[in-house]
Amino acid sequence: MNNKSFIISLFLCIMTTGTFLSCTEKEQKQAQPAINLSDLDTSVDPGYDFDAYSNGGWKKLNPLPDDRARFGSFEKLAEIAEKQLNELVKETASTKNEKGTIADKTATFFNIGMDSAKIEQQGVAPLAPYLQEIQTISSMDDVEIQIAKFHSNGFSPVFGFFGSADAKNSSMVIAQLTQAGIGMPDRDYYINDDSRSKDLRSKYLIYIESIFNLLGDDEAVAKKNTAIIMSLETRLAKASMTRLEQRDPNKTYNKTTTKGLRELSPSFNWNRYFAFQGVGDPGEINLNQPIFIREVSTLLKEIPVAEWKVYLRWNLINSTAPYLSSDFVNANFDFYGRAMSGTEKMRPRWKRVLGTTSNALSEAIGQLYVAKYFPAEAKERMLKLVENLRISLGERIKNLEWMGAATKLKALEKLNSINVKIGYPDKWRDYSGLEILDDSYIGNVIRSNKFETAFNYSKINKQVDKTQWFMSPQTVNAYYSPDMNEIVFPAAILQPPFFFLKGDDAVNYGAIGVVIGHEMTHGFDDEGRKFDKDGNLTDWWSAEDSKLFDERTKVLVEQFNSYLVLDSIHADGTLSLGENIADLGGLNISFQAFKLANNDSKPINGFTPNQRFYLAYSHVWAQNIRDKEILRRTKEDPHSLGKLRVIGPLKNIPEFYEAFNVKPGQQMFLEEAQRAKIW
Repeated sequence: MNNKSFIISLFLCIMTTGTFLSCTEKEQKQAQPAINLSDLDTSVDPGYDFDAYSNGGWKKLNPLPDDRARFGSFEKLAEIAEKQLNELVKETASTKNEKGTIADKTATFFNIGMDSAKIEQQGVAPLAPYLQEIQTISSMDDVEIQIAKFHSNGFSPVFGFFGSADAKNSSMVIAQLTQAGIGMPDRDYYINDDSRSKDLRSKYLIYIESIFNLLGDDEAVAKKNTAIIMSLETRLAKASMTRLEQRDPNKTYNKTTTKGLRELSPSFNWNRYFAFQGVGDPGEINLNQPIFIREVSTLLKEIPVAEWKVYLRWNLINSTAPYLSSDFVNANFDFYGRAMSGTEKMRPRWKRVLGTTSNALSEAIGQLYVAKYFPAEAKERMLKLVENLRISLGERIKNLEWMGAATKLKALEKLNSINVKIGYPDKWRDYSGLEILDDSYIGNVIRSNKFETAFNYSKINKQVDKTQWFMSPQTVNAYYSPDMNEIVFPAAILQPPFFFLKGDDAVNYGAIGVVIGHEMTHGFDDEGRKFDKDGNLTDWWSAEDSKLFDERTKVLVEQFNSYLVLDSIHADGTLSLGENIADLGGLNISFQAFKLANNDSKPINGFTPNQRFYLAYSHVWAQNIRDKEILRRTKEDPHSLGKLRVIGPLKNIPEFYEAFNVKPGQQMFLEEAQRAKIW
């Protein structure tokens, strides 16, 4: 697992959406279709199924590509950004560049990744030095040293290590240890007895065995090694927290000292490990899952060296398979693509290599991307919209019937303290220390992983860098960081087909306005509310207000638990609670801001401004999705499925009922007493 997944330890809102505020100034308006009528299915009554009504046409016009498990409005925008990025990189890769420059590193990385003939010829040979080191392991000391080396190269066998803000002292970066080391994406797949988990375990065993066969093991040895991997990873899974448990930041905050760590997990030489990572004695360490870290010690004591060698060999290849020759790439895709998500076809090579290159040189390429595709006025107008939404949320907080005066005051302080980052960083990262060579594709991947890992480790026991971004400008996404109390919107999400610089206000408030409101609301969802205005994990609510908040969120949990997603499988209202709160809050906040900023009642294409607002919101979540991906996301993803992100929040909004004349007895109608009213 790449260390980047641990660097972003703040609970991101992976919004998978995007659009932009139009100018509110009259002279900046332009004539354009507010709503594309072909996206609709007007044979469906909006009060019956608003997703089918508003997105039925879009779904027919945008069938699932073979190389996608899910395809929606977000993915469409991502493809636009991908094409823009491809033009930049291809232009750079086709010219002669000065050695060591960003252009040279970008070109070298991309070109060698596209050299499939060389990659096929090399096979697994570029990993020979790593495999040889594993082969020479003869003691538990050697095993521990290899674990440390793997971590420094950006892989995470056994456990994960990274630096991030101290949740209760958010101005300081401290060392963090977390659960890791399993190959399937969720611990429950190893443990549960439902048919899907059993099926995935069976296919995972086939995948593991195929990798050992590709490495040259005969059938008997490959089967034996596969059994070793499944046994060891199952023990790691059983010691791991569930996704629901990890949603409680108090459960994942267990700060100790190096002495306390050694007492909890005595079989691992932690002093040597930290020294190898260049952090010395980190002093304070947060154990995200103490039971897991204790189990690491037990495993190191009980599992023989020979089995650790098998595990490390597997971990190396599984982590690097997407960048090796096609036999490894295909085996990896068969499990993670076909079995897990139902994807029928692998994405084209240029898209995969482009994504890897962009990740390796994220802000360096981002600087080029911003210069070409992100106009300065877009940032200015985005900041104005954010402030409109901030004012709206402030008014809603002041008028809450269920929250006491003292808690309201602190909530307003937190709202006013939210930092806003738009487009791109004010300070760009230095990539001069990243070495990119023309020896092998996987060699460059590992070097970039090592560069990122060292960058992260270098922050431990230092002040938090408030200027740092955790997404590149070319990423089509957005997030809220609780420990930095900030909302972040990269440049790539702020463009057509969702951002029209002079577009219809109703559409823009319904789309990007809701996205902004969503991110703001994350500071006040069931997790974010536990952090104060400075990003510290602390209880700033009165006991009565906390009780009332929990009562109101239970309504939302029960609503989403009632939705069937496939056959007899229901949505998980508890896992998705934070995102559902943010969707509902974002809609309420942005609609109020829209009404305050715009009193135009003129219909466009037969739709009133209020109707256009809700249609625009719904269109953000238009998507087609495979059955296996529905099951995977319901199990793993804290975000509800696209259809539920449309119908779920809207059922709680009286202004939506009024806009589309939703009546009692229709499926989109809830009695007022059943509606969730939070922010």
